[in-house]
Amino acid sequence: MSLEKKNGTRLNKAVARTGYCSRRKADELIFAGRVLVNGCEEKNFGRHVLPDDVITADDCVLDAGKPRFYLLLNKPVQVVCTMHDPQGRPTVVDCLPQNLADQRLYPVGRLDYFSEGLLLLTNDGELAHRLMHPGHHQLKKYAVLVRGEVNPASLRAMRSGMRLAEGEKILPVDVEQEVSGGGNTLLTMSLGQGVNRQIRRMCRDLGLTILRLKRTAQGILSLGDLPPGHSRLLDRSEAAALRESVSLT
Repeated sequence: MSLEKKNGTRLNKAVARTGYCSRRKADELIFAGRVLVNGCEEKNFGRHVLPDDVITADDCVLDAGKPRFYLLLNKPVQVVCTMHDPQGRPTVVDCLPQNLADQRLYPVGRLDYFSEGLLLLTNDGELAHRLMHPGHHQLKKYAVLVRGEVNPASLRAMRSGMRLAEGEKILPVDVEQEVSGGGNTLLTMSLGQGVNRQIRRMCRDLGLTILRLKRTAQGILSLGDLPPGHSRLLDRSEAAALRESVSLT
C-alpha cells in the first residue's frame, strides 16, 4: 500500500485533483465552509482524507478515482430533486435502481416538485460543476401544456425576450405551439438560459396557466420513451460525449 493511500491526502489537494477547481480556490471553499467530508463541514484544508471519504463542494460530489455513473431519470411529478426532504416527500433517491442506491448519485440541476421529465444524476463532481456553471449552460427543451388558447402577443413576448416581474431579463425563447385535446395548447420551448423556474414565471407574467411541464431534452441527452419514474445508465459513448460537451475529456 502506498504511503498516500495509507495516510491520506490533504483535503485541498484532493479537491483540486478532481478538476473541480484550483488548489487556491479549494482553500477558499474550505475556509468558507462550503466543503463537506462525509457530510460534515470541514474548514481545515490540511486535513488528510482517505479514498473512501466522500467529499462534496457546494452539494457536488467530488469522487476522484471512484467509478463514475451517469443516470438519466424521467422524474415523476411530486418528487423533489434533493437527497433528503425534511417534509418526508419522495425524492429522486427513491427512483434509483437498487443496485445504484449506495453510489451517492446527485441530481445535476433541478426540476420543481410539480415538473417532470429528464434529470441527470451522477457522482462525477467535475461534470456536475461544469454543467451547472453559467458558462456551460446547455439547451434544454420542454413540453408545456397550458390552459386554453395562447394569445399571439404572448408568443411574441417569449420570442423577443421579456423581463420578469422580479426584474430578471429573459433572453429570447424558441417556442412553437399546437392545439391539444380539450382546447388547451401545447407549447414546445427551447431555453439556453439558467433562470430559476423560468418557464413558470414567464407563463405567470403572461397570464398562462400551466397544466403540465415536462423537460424532454438537455444538450445531447433526450428523454425518448423512458416511462416516468424509470431511469437508464448512459452508455460509454453518451457519457464521453456529455463530458466533451463541457470541454472535459
